[in-house]
Amino acid sequence: MPAMKNTDTVLIIDFGSQVTQLIARRVREAGVHSEIVPFQSAEAAFKRIEPKAVILSGGPASTHEAGSPRAPQIVFEAGIPVLGICYGQMAMCVQMGGVAEASDHREFGRAFVQVEKDCPLFDGLWATGQRHQVWMSHGDRVISLPDGFQIFGRSEGAPFAVFGNVEKKMYGLMFHPEVVHTPDGAKLLRNFVHGVAGIEGDWTMSAYRDKAVADIRAQVGKGKVICALSGGVDSSVAALLIHEAVGDQLTCILVDHGLMRKDEAKNVVAMFREHYNLPLIMVDAADRFVSALEGESDPEKKRKTIGRLFIEVFEEEAKKLGGADFLAQGTLYPDVIESVSFSGGPSVTIKSHHNVGGLPERMNMQLVEPLRELFKDEVRALGKELGLPEHFIGRHPFPGPGLAIRCPGGVTREKLDILREADAIYLDEIRKAGLYDAIWQAFAVLLPVQTVGVMGDGRTYEFVCALRAVTSVDGMTADFYHYDMGFLGATATRIINEVRGINRVVYDVTSKPPGTIEWE
Repeated sequence: MPAMKNTDTVLIIDFGSQVTQLIARRVREAGVHSEIVPFQSAEAAFKRIEPKAVILSGGPASTHEAGSPRAPQIVFEAGIPVLGICYGQMAMCVQMGGVAEASDHREFGRAFVQVEKDCPLFDGLWATGQRHQVWMSHGDRVISLPDGFQIFGRSEGAPFAVFGNVEKKMYGLMFHPEVVHTPDGAKLLRNFVHGVAGIEGDWTMSAYRDKAVADIRAQVGKGKVICALSGGVDSSVAALLIHEAVGDQLTCILVDHGLMRKDEAKNVVAMFREHYNLPLIMVDAADRFVSALEGESDPEKKRKTIGRLFIEVFEEEAKKLGGADFLAQGTLYPDVIESVSFSGGPSVTIKSHHNVGGLPERMNMQLVEPLRELFKDEVRALGKELGLPEHFIGRHPFPGPGLAIRCPGGVTREKLDILREADAIYLDEIRKAGLYDAIWQAFAVLLPVQTVGVMGDGRTYEFVCALRAVTSVDGMTADFYHYDMGFLGATATRIINEVRGINRVVYDVTSKPPGTIEWE
């Protein structure tokens, strides 16, 4: 699905910063549509998008190095506002005729900017003579400004920490406004897109919904669409959006691989059939999947087996429907960004069970990806706009391979049943304590360890259950959730009392890194 047209867009040119996505997030939070492109393809994107403003990201290179990245010169000649951040500031400086060099006074982490002079970027926010905290990460600095540019702020290691040309509406920041460690950063970016660039903050989920529906209709025409519905937020929102656009031309297929949480498949099907009257086929393939996984302990083999079987089952069901012209996927913007990373490298491998994009080649279908411009929190906002229940929108992430990767060691039907019960009790206790929304993800793991216990004056030799709960913003880094010990004690007691096969419960206090959120 192509990028949305007729939208005032800020083009973000990526020079390889680790936090470029955050720039896009901050711009969108200001109600303005943004799109990230790698610097190598920025000129073509600039002509295609016709942006109302451009932001140049940070990056690991130095402008004085041979072959270091540059923005297309058209960006500086088009008469539109430009904001350069860190490396982007350097690139702007040298491309406009200034000079930058390696500095012997580097700045990493917290620093303070002294405001030297008022400018539109600071309107209603910073005033001359004030000192404000920012977050720096640079080893180079500007030493000579281009003609017509002036200094608006300094820091100890960057005498040109903020510079600009008010007439040309071009500004450079040595610090990173997109990170939370620059407290006023989001407001500075808002000042740039609203005040300097004059873009109205009218990019809303309601507007996105209307445009996406129109785009889906234009793409699909009278064709048939099938959607792999996993029960997760992304595929569910994609399905509702496409159904709104083309109605019964869409058929959803939910494959129950026997690795879902307790009653999950049944509840998802009930919600969609009762509330949305959406054409939905549920395939009970639990025996097929679990039989193939029985005794398998290698995590990668588990994933590959699940992926292969998913594609086989999905393909069989699609053929029963007489085929289809389009395959719907819940691809999100971070996946798209990774696939066109600034280094030009391929995207990270999407786990095979999710990568139903492998199907169109075999089944001769085109992809419909109505969420490919959205971040996860925007998908949730769109789900709300489409009427999905709050409890469903806010669900914790659940991995495609499901409970198979929460059973380290060999997978068996017995272990999956034990784990399903323990997990259900754990999540029930979290909800009863009002903690669900404070936690990014929580789940139980059944360890390949049995221990001696005493229950009812008798000796037991049963499994150990590990509980996991983390806080996170995006899943890239995470910390364990700091439960009250009383909660953990009560939850452990309930699991041991109610789940036959578990006689010991432990809590995982590993952060990410060094651990991952899931155990496999």
